[in-house]
Amino acid sequence: MHQLRRTALCAARRAGERGVRTVRIAVLRGEGRLSAGQEQARVGAAAPARALNWDGLRNVRDLGGLPTPLSSNGSTAWGRLARGPRQERLTQRGWNAAGAWGLRTVVDLRCPEEVGRQKGDPDTSPPEHLALVLAPIEDHSDPGFQAVCLPILDSPAYWRHHVRLLPGMIRAALQAIARSEPGILVHCAAGRDRTGLITALLLANAGVPSASIVADYAQSVEEMAGTAAHGGPTHDRQAGWSPTQVSAWLQRVTPEVQAFVADHEEMFALLKLGQTTRGALRDLLLTP
Repeated sequence: MHQLRRTALCAARRAGERGVRTVRIAVLRGEGRLSAGQEQARVGAAAPARALNWDGLRNVRDLGGLPTPLSSNGSTAWGRLARGPRQERLTQRGWNAAGAWGLRTVVDLRCPEEVGRQKGDPDTSPPEHLALVLAPIEDHSDPGFQAVCLPILDSPAYWRHHVRLLPGMIRAALQAIARSEPGILVHCAAGRDRTGLITALLLANAGVPSASIVADYAQSVEEMAGTAAHGGPTHDRQAGWSPTQVSAWLQRVTPEVQAFVADHEEMFALLKLGQTTRGALRDLLLTP
């Protein structure tokens, strides 16, 4: 029988702040400002190469090649960290392509009940050597999250509320990423909202400018709009959107992403994420 090494970081009932418990530990084998013109040129040049062709998945990208003054070569490192949608959509050819990219760890941000094959998914399984880490960042039973976040779950407007309401769960996910061996796929269902929140924090922590983080979020919205439902926990209205609707939406929510990134130090303070972990996350994106 196919045996998977999986770490499940599940929500524990909190007294004050929600914690996490490890169900099973995966064996992980490791652990000057740019001008506006330079930034735009870098983003434009790197964008085509960042898209990863993993059969079965839309909206999967390498987080390398993004501008940052913190890197010795001026950009984030390739082949270290990728973002995407639910892994169950990968075909065997897709898993092979992910392996060729260097995939070693999958950090899954979904709730436990979302995990698993759904109708229409290919009959494939992850490679046996892959470390699978379940690190859910949402608790749909939490009254505050239900009232504030669920109604706007497809909007970056919920990101800062999410940080405020469930900091322990987001912190645990970031810690899981920091502990993982490079060659990491971080994903949720669509790879847009939960993954967008975590990616925005990771990129801001690595010194990536706001404009590049906004563009990365926008690319995920564009990739997933007008496609079939992605199998997330709520109805995805964006699955039926036209390019005109996408454009209007991005114009509306871009200030939310910009404000979140501008306040990223405040967000990290709310998360109480240690400097050691922040340093490990930064190194993950800056070390070639």
